[in-house]
Amino acid sequence: MTASSSTETGPAVLPAHRGPLTRSLINRCIRKAMTVFAAHRVQLPPFAFWTADDWRRHGSEADEVRDCMLGWDVTDFGSGQFPQIGRTLFTLRNGRLGDPRYPKSYAEKFILDPEGQRAPAHFHRSKREDIINRGGGNILVQLTRTTPENDWSEEPFSVQVDGETVSLRPRGIVRLRPGQSVAIPPRTIHQFWGEEGTGWTVSGEVSSVCDDHADNFFFADLTRFPAIVEDEPRAFYLCHEYPRALVHA
Repeated sequence: MTASSSTETGPAVLPAHRGPLTRSLINRCIRKAMTVFAAHRVQLPPFAFWTADDWRRHGSEADEVRDCMLGWDVTDFGSGQFPQIGRTLFTLRNGRLGDPRYPKSYAEKFILDPEGQRAPAHFHRSKREDIINRGGGNILVQLTRTTPENDWSEEPFSVQVDGETVSLRPRGIVRLRPGQSVAIPPRTIHQFWGEEGTGWTVSGEVSSVCDDHADNFFFADLTRFPAIVEDEPRAFYLCHEYPRALVHA
């Protein structure tokens, strides 16, 4: 999707929002992601559409969704600046390290990429991931290696873009057009966002097991799952909210 066709799903930027993450913003972002994903023919599994009421009809048969934190994830990382530092994504599959019930060694996500919005600069201690442009505009991926002391390295390095070796300087940017991907090794600092002027983009992440509680290293005082202001009823559960009280309801 190009900038000229972004009207199909509305402007490719998020409305202004400052302050704590709110339930109304979360509900709005999930509905927007559903619309943009559908426009790009990115199909979601049925549980993506389960409402809070639907969960009352699903017991222990859905434990993998709960335990592996599958489903919707909307966060501003505690930044208070969601349009600039935030994410709306959906985890389709994941394992759980050390748990024999969930032996998958891989994970997969779809990510909504408005123009300019990004996660904070961070790296993963052990996760290896590919970021894939699944359709729409372009994605800009900024990369830097780390030092053994968990600092920004000033050394040149290389990454694989669709199997081709690409040399980069620190904070170098790889532009991914639809269908392209970049492989990000562990301990590589990264941020990525939809390129301004190219419209809504859907990115994918294929990786080793994702452990958002222990494997992320941020360079600021941020949190992966911030507190939420409950200003309206929940339309959908986020991946870290599934209530155990409903498992056998």
